[in-house]
Amino acid sequence: MKVFGVAGYSGSGKTTLLEKLLPLIIAQGLRVSVIKHTHHHFDIDRPGKDSFRHRQAGAGEVLLASASRWVLMKELRGAPEPSLADHLARFSPCDLVLVEGFKEEAVPTLEVYRPANGKPPLWPEHRQIVAVASDQPLPTDLPATLMALDLNDAAAIVRYILGTVQLGGSSHVVL
Repeated sequence: MKVFGVAGYSGSGKTTLLEKLLPLIIAQGLRVSVIKHTHHHFDIDRPGKDSFRHRQAGAGEVLLASASRWVLMKELRGAPEPSLADHLARFSPCDLVLVEGFKEEAVPTLEVYRPANGKPPLWPEHRQIVAVASDQPLPTDLPATLMALDLNDAAAIVRYILGTVQLGGSSHVVL
């Protein structure tokens, strides 16, 4: 399976971009999965629910299952955070995994950059960033290895991603 990252500061529009890209990629007949990394504490469970109570009582893993979906919650309880490779190994076979976050990992990555956020670009410090999608014109002196893309042109971004990971090649993708 191929892996491509999307990185950027909070509020840059990473999730919104992925919402636009996913249907276009799936329309190409590709199976796509997503990993979202967060630095914030999160809990998909709710206090008082049986599964929450099981975790609170010490269960290392709790699996919730229904006719429409299932989720496995694993408590790290002080263990090191798993790597991106560890998480990828858990996925069912698919054509492409889009990774939101994990900007330190060595996978080709698109930076979502909005100058209006007042944050510096990530690309100068992160070699794995191969393209920058922005809602504003980017400097003309970008390195030759860095592709500038229009954040509002989802079809062009999909063509770039699929070409980069060699899924159909950019000349074969019809959008």
